[in-house]
Amino acid sequence: MSTAAASSPDPLFSLNREFLRSHPVEAARSLESLKLEDAAKLLAPQRPGVIANVIEKLNPGTAEGLFRLLPEEALPAVLELLGVRTSINILSRYAKDEVEKLLAAVPEGLRKELLALLEYPEESAGRLMNPRVAVVNQKADVKTVLQQMKLGHLPRSRIVYLVNDNLQLQSQLRSFDLLFADSGRPLRELATPVSQFLLDMDPRDEVLTKLETSKSEFLPVLNADYQVVGMFEGLGLIDALKQDIALDMQTMVGVSKEERALSPFTFAVRKRLPWLQINLITAFFAASVVSMFEATIAQVTALAVLMPIAAGQSGNTGAQALAVTMRGLTLREISLRHWFQVMRKEFGAGLINGMAVAAVCSAGVYIWSQSVGLALVMGLAMVISMVIAGVSGAVVPMLLKRFGLDPAQSSSIVLTTITDIAGFMSFLGIATILSSML
Repeated sequence: MSTAAASSPDPLFSLNREFLRSHPVEAARSLESLKLEDAAKLLAPQRPGVIANVIEKLNPGTAEGLFRLLPEEALPAVLELLGVRTSINILSRYAKDEVEKLLAAVPEGLRKELLALLEYPEESAGRLMNPRVAVVNQKADVKTVLQQMKLGHLPRSRIVYLVNDNLQLQSQLRSFDLLFADSGRPLRELATPVSQFLLDMDPRDEVLTKLETSKSEFLPVLNADYQVVGMFEGLGLIDALKQDIALDMQTMVGVSKEERALSPFTFAVRKRLPWLQINLITAFFAASVVSMFEATIAQVTALAVLMPIAAGQSGNTGAQALAVTMRGLTLREISLRHWFQVMRKEFGAGLINGMAVAAVCSAGVYIWSQSVGLALVMGLAMVISMVIAGVSGAVVPMLLKRFGLDPAQSSSIVLTTITDIAGFMSFLGIATILSSML
């Protein structure tokens, strides 16, 4: 082969790359119709970004099979580019020792995050479910599904779940029905709606309740994006869950790591008092900020009346952002790598809400005090403190989680300190700067 020929790109390779890059959904459907080995040969030479983009659109079975056949040296780069949820869906099908070996070459921050997300809470649906589930695109026909089963893309299951191009659950059908249907018949015509499902973070008692009340023998398990991650099959699981819950109830009071409504008061004191003492210390920090502006408060006594409003609105804004972020972390809607997107969202929300609240608050202050300066101080302080509080409500739990602390236990105390200081500092600081207008 000549040097010119060797250096020029293979037209077929370039064509495949362009198709995979520009049409990942169509490419995913095409790869699902091939043998895994043949699909891997087409995908493996591509850049990690192209590979990750296509894998995002594959059904879980094909995604796992193709991922296993990719060159080992390419896997870390692909994992870095895959969405967290897709990575978890693939890695959850690996044995624990395989996961540890696979993540050895991944950057430490991502490795720790994925390992943490792979561990569902002890009593959640995600821990109890069967992750081997048959998932196919709703646009497929009977022939395509039977071919995918034959090629090993789908696990053997009595139920098949149909999803859209974003892998979100749409409907379901029984594998048995495929045997007697025309090969070209669309799956949609055989499918039935999904009336009940579980979320992967649902607690065990809720799993038991839904299994007992469901009219179906099969219940899909979805993640926060309504993508299928597993299923419950068979009624025999109900008795096992009942026994486990009964045992937990016998040992719950006084032994559980978390306080219950009827735990002894000494248990409550032991759990709560240390945090109350910490909260007291942080309150002194906020008080010290106020003491820095004693002269300004003495000069304009109206500031003492209005000061709790700024701190209160700041605290409410921070609490709202904290609640949404904590829910996202708990339900795995977000992970630590989403910190910038979450912070940017809360910054925007805090800014717009701050300006809206500031307009109303400034008008009220002006009507009460007849002071343009005091109304201006209140408005500026409201915007600044609410922006700081919103961003803090998003960042604090993520930072605590990043450093191995429990955000559910300590976020509120840290956030209260920040919002109090932000509220007092912005209000009294601006009042000092604009004291000539007061």
